Amino acid sequence: MSKKNKEKEDFSDFGFDIIKLLSEFQEIELENVEIKVKELEFLLQPFISRIPLPKIEAPPKVKPKEILEEEFHPPIMKYPGEIVEVKIGATKSEGGSRGKTVTIGGEKAPAFYLFESPPPNPPVISIDVFDMKIPLAKAVKMHVEDVLEDPVAWAKKAVEKWGAEVINLHLVSIDPLLKDTKPSEAAKTVEDVLQAVDVPLTVGGCGDPEKDLKVFEKVAEVAEGENILFNSVTLNMDIKKVAEAIKKHNHCVIAFTAMNMDDARELNRKLYEFLPKNKIVIDTTTAALGYGLDYAFTVMERTRLAALMGDAELQHPISSGTTNAWAAREAWMTMESKWGPKELRGPIWETVSALTLLLAGVDYFMMMHPAAVKTVKEVIKKLTVKEETEKIYNWITSLKR
Repeated sequence: MSKKNKEKEDFSDFGFDIIKLLSEFQEIELENVEIKVKELEFLLQPFISRIPLPKIEAPPKVKPKEILEEEFHPPIMKYPGEIVEVKIGATKSEGGSRGKTVTIGGEKAPAFYLFESPPPNPPVISIDVFDMKIPLAKAVKMHVEDVLEDPVAWAKKAVEKWGAEVINLHLVSIDPLLKDTKPSEAAKTVEDVLQAVDVPLTVGGCGDPEKDLKVFEKVAEVAEGENILFNSVTLNMDIKKVAEAIKKHNHCVIAFTAMNMDDARELNRKLYEFLPKNKIVIDTTTAALGYGLDYAFTVMERTRLAALMGDAELQHPISSGTTNAWAAREAWMTMESKWGPKELRGPIWETVSALTLLLAGVDYFMMMHPAAVKTVKEVIKKLTVKEETEKIYNWITSLKR
């Protein structure tokens, strides 16, 4: 036998020996062995016994006889901030002549979180009155056509017929581009309205910072002690002069800015130099439904939440010029039939705008249409009254078939 064949036979015997050992012990250990091969392949087939799993039977289906009673407890949060209260108007005992006053603000929780902290003062609705005849949507004009040129009669109608809590008197005639009414004449109009109604009064200007300043100074003097809410002071006015006049004659003010929380903070900081916090209401601008209402809501809600979380410069009641809803053409234009009659569409437009901002935390609304005012009042009443909910654990079993 050749040497080559002998080596091959020895290797085969060695391979059989390995297989035999593996079959007996399932493992093998080699010592001092040197194997020279081109390719070595082991095919090991481990033996795994299959253990039958126990059969698990599903529990029998049993119809429940009763419902588990579990009471829900909403999560309660405590907020480090609190909204200041602002009183509008003054009674005789307080140095004014109003039959009643209104107070806004004072919240310690987000809007209508009754389960955390019910608001101490419900939101207030004022009705707009103008000191001259202005263009109005037909749906509004039909209600005030007989008093359009008489602000005193308009104010009385708003209080006696529509239950206005506050009169929001706009002195638009003082605009230099309109009648340019003198401050003394504008102040006389304010006096006449104060004598005609006994509710608190808000007085607005024309938007011209110089003319508004002159008129506000005169009105503040003439109506001293009445605690009028002036609408409004802006960053482009002489804040020092107007704030000093408001403070001297015991009134309060709306700090009006664009939809910018930083602007609101800046204006408030400037007013703090002259007025206490409980004399300031903030207004971050109201946009109409379909024309930026979502932006207005976002800024107002963020303002309120920031105040509750401790931002002292924003801890003021919020005002909304909800009448801006009528700036949307869809509120007053004649449109396709699918939009519905404009006589209903307009009030709905104003109502939706108000209700949206109500949920953002607005405390003071300036509105116009009687139906919108009535609807929002009813919603406010419903939302601010905490009612005991009926326990309905057995609502399924009590169903009548």
